[in-house]
Amino acid sequence: MMIRRTAKTADKHVLYELSVQEPENDLDLAERVYHKHRGAAPRLLREDFCGTAALSCEWVKRNAAHRAIGVDLDPKVLEWGRRHHLAAIEPSAAERVTLVEANVLDVRVPKADLTLAMNFSYWVFKTRAELRGYLRSAHRALKPDGVLLLDAFGGSDSQVLIAEKTEYTDEGFTYVWDQAVFNPIANDITCYIHFEFPDGTELRRAFAYHWRLWSLREICEALIETGFKTADVYWEGDGANGDGDGIFRKRRCAKNSLGWIAYIAAAK
Repeated sequence: MMIRRTAKTADKHVLYELSVQEPENDLDLAERVYHKHRGAAPRLLREDFCGTAALSCEWVKRNAAHRAIGVDLDPKVLEWGRRHHLAAIEPSAAERVTLVEANVLDVRVPKADLTLAMNFSYWVFKTRAELRGYLRSAHRALKPDGVLLLDAFGGSDSQVLIAEKTEYTDEGFTYVWDQAVFNPIANDITCYIHFEFPDGTELRRAFAYHWRLWSLREICEALIETGFKTADVYWEGDGANGDGDGIFRKRRCAKNSLGWIAYIAAAK
């Protein structure tokens, strides 16, 4: 049965998590990559730009030995995460999550085994100096055998002004990814997320992003320059129907496409 939502009644964070985030898949890959590099299981996860801390809460649910630290600048979204995620998991698990309102560049928290910066959040750093500053900070915040996992997107459509719609019929909304502005000189991109509802109402610009469209090579080079020993790209395999198969493997060469998402794993 379809959930009935309208622009007035919908919670944009719920809609975002339904349409954008896949914490289980991200963590599956993160654990696999960490084990490949270190031959062990990570325990302390740091989630940079954590937002509602969905990843952090999923992490502590997986194992009683897991702990998580979520870092974000926005006190309102952190409070949403406390009310909707931390309050929904077992108290013993919630106790192992620490949410910190701070800048990821200078926050002081225990060093992590594994740091994740997902949903292209670090692309808020638009210059090479800013990106290197963040990566240097992430390097310092990892244990000696720590691993940083980032994501990135690209493809020929990444520079095109388009608005792509995805129907979530059972959930009662349509997700719209709007690439509204692209500056080919600076490689700056402005994107919005809108939500549309069956009654004709809309949540326009529910989320706004002002990023630099970084290439995989630029990111990998910056990782090595800031002290990481390795920087590997994990690329999605091809499915039988021509779409991705959901399995990301380390690759040195890949075919370009209209649109792709990849991960970069950097070992300290």
